[in-house]
Amino acid sequence: MPSSREVTTARPSAPAEVRRIARKLEEAGHETWAVGGAVRDALLGTHVGDWDLATHARPQEVRALFRRTVPIGIEHGTVGVLADGTLYEVTTFRRDVETDGRHAVVVFADTLEEDLARRDFTINAVAWHPLREVLADPFGGIADMECRVLRTVGEPTERFREDYLRILRAIRFAGLFSLEIESRTWTALREMTPHLRKLSAERIRDELIKVLDADPAPGRALELYAGSGVLGELYPELDALRGRSAGEATDLWTLAVATVAELPSGRALMRLAALLKDVPREAAAALLVRLRFSNAQCDETAHRAAAPALPNPKAEPSAFRRWLSHTGPQRLSAVARLDLARALAERRLGLGDRVLAVVSSWYTAKEVLAEAPPLSTGDLGLDGRGLISLGLAPGPHFGRILQALLDWVLEDPSRNRRDLLEARALELAAAEGSRE
Repeated sequence: MPSSREVTTARPSAPAEVRRIARKLEEAGHETWAVGGAVRDALLGTHVGDWDLATHARPQEVRALFRRTVPIGIEHGTVGVLADGTLYEVTTFRRDVETDGRHAVVVFADTLEEDLARRDFTINAVAWHPLREVLADPFGGIADMECRVLRTVGEPTERFREDYLRILRAIRFAGLFSLEIESRTWTALREMTPHLRKLSAERIRDELIKVLDADPAPGRALELYAGSGVLGELYPELDALRGRSAGEATDLWTLAVATVAELPSGRALMRLAALLKDVPREAAAALLVRLRFSNAQCDETAHRAAAPALPNPKAEPSAFRRWLSHTGPQRLSAVARLDLARALAERRLGLGDRVLAVVSSWYTAKEVLAEAPPLSTGDLGLDGRGLISLGLAPGPHFGRILQALLDWVLEDPSRNRRDLLEARALELAAAEGSRE
């Protein structure tokens, strides 16, 4: 018979390897349960990710029972058990003894209830016994799932004070699973937002990436960021978009969030570029650096966000060549997708309809690019050595002359001939007074 802490109203289905691991531990006398996101997701009917196990067994006992293990977090009680090509995390029951809002000091516990009591939200404090097929739900997580409510385990302020990242996790879960944040939890969350700056940039960044990666689109989570004060605390550059008119009683923040909804999941940096579209370039770059994205990620995301819209589809080919030269031909697809997503968002918000124009411009740009026109000074038929061969003295003016030659060639690619370029270079040099 299940104990009073157990319910049998739902039946997740754990993989066979999870059941085998649990059986081996239980046969050795160690109580073992499936815990965490996989149990929650199975009960909510969403995609189930990795299965984790919590057990009474200590790490050394787990390692002694299984032939192939990895000490992936053994100081915190976690051992990876490799079974059928998959690594399953098996963690000893734990309880917190001290926290500072960023890190917790934990010790091993003897019961599942102690382990579940340290978890953040009731929906994450439900365990599944893969052998007896019963659920342990000491904090009412199943009822909260059924009512689509997010609440903390225990007193909200204390739970957030234990780890301020839980503020961001609450918003992510509420958006991802379409949950209403319970009133006391919401009040505590808003009051605690000033403490978010105590978190490391990496933890803040990783939580934002999870929000932006989400499917369905993260619009609700982003609106909760704004409504809770999180946006103002962590992302003032984005918060500044609120209230700035985009036309027709719509502000730039609303337009940015609507644009994100038109982009596919799993493209977090693309969605971030959409959010940064109306943020000044220096401010956008500062945000990316502050969150400690890699140099390559900072550069590419900032370039995509700052790229101008595609030329009008009726513009001359030279306008497309100049756009490709300025934006970078390697960014055509990404920037065009961003422009199209914004056009779709504008249409949905009643801000005009330029969707067909964007699609037409995208095709034209692809056609122009297929002609392989010279788009950078490196594509010119004349380089710095060629300028020296004309008797020109090297110096900073070389860069100016080559850029002027590129501008000239972008207007008419047939000019990219050495004889024409040499004649034009001499004209430019004479104007600069730089000939030896």
